[in-house]
Amino acid sequence: MESKNPVFSRTRRQAGAWSGPAPSPGMLQNMYDAPSYAAPSRPAYRTMTLDDVVVRGFLTLGTLVVAAAGAWILDVPPVFAIGAAVIAMILGLIASFTQSTNPALILAYAFFEGVFLGKISQMFDGVVSGIVLQAVLGTAFAFGAVLTVYALRVVRVTPKLVKYGLAAGIAALGLILVNLLVGLFNGVGLGLRTDSPIGWAFSIVMILIGCFFLLLDFDSVEQGVRQGAPEKFAWQCAFGLTLSLVWIYLEVLRFVYYFSNSD
Repeated sequence: MESKNPVFSRTRRQAGAWSGPAPSPGMLQNMYDAPSYAAPSRPAYRTMTLDDVVVRGFLTLGTLVVAAAGAWILDVPPVFAIGAAVIAMILGLIASFTQSTNPALILAYAFFEGVFLGKISQMFDGVVSGIVLQAVLGTAFAFGAVLTVYALRVVRVTPKLVKYGLAAGIAALGLILVNLLVGLFNGVGLGLRTDSPIGWAFSIVMILIGCFFLLLDFDSVEQGVRQGAPEKFAWQCAFGLTLSLVWIYLEVLRFVYYFSNSD
């Protein structure tokens, strides 16, 4: 009697498929050589973790700090520091627009940026003793505050926020450029970099813009880890964090100088 079990019926039909002529030796060899299963797919790269960003961030910031300390101790000439700043700007633009993950490029940027920061910090500290420590503490406070705000989701990074924030950043950089050009003729420019209410307000705006970029950096790290970005992307994250911290430090240094110099 024929079974109604579909498994048995299917097995019987498959067995009947071999009721034709016997396979040739060549066909048997091909069947023997064929793999019995497909190898499981595995990612072609190791994905980025938060630890990767932390390690590379310490390497980048460590390079910057060591270079800054060396420039301060060795008292490098201002011309040398300006040259380092130009090189750092060029390397930074390359790393930004190409989204480079090349460690040599990013560490070279950190080195030359550190030389510039070391010299300018020395000059400010020569005018107002202890101002560098205040600026460092202010930058650390800003970093901790932005990280807390981001972790608690007090401010969420949305496409609209990114759009307005980037527009504000571009506008601020444009104003700085115009201020420099006008300053060539009247010596003070638009007053954006003077010890005046306009200068104070502009410095506060610049600090807030730097904090906004820091917020974008935190979001970039989180999205990279969540979406399984390649491990090397951690270098780009470290570069972005360093760039934002340098921005904030310089603006805090200038802002503290305004009020310390007035005493």
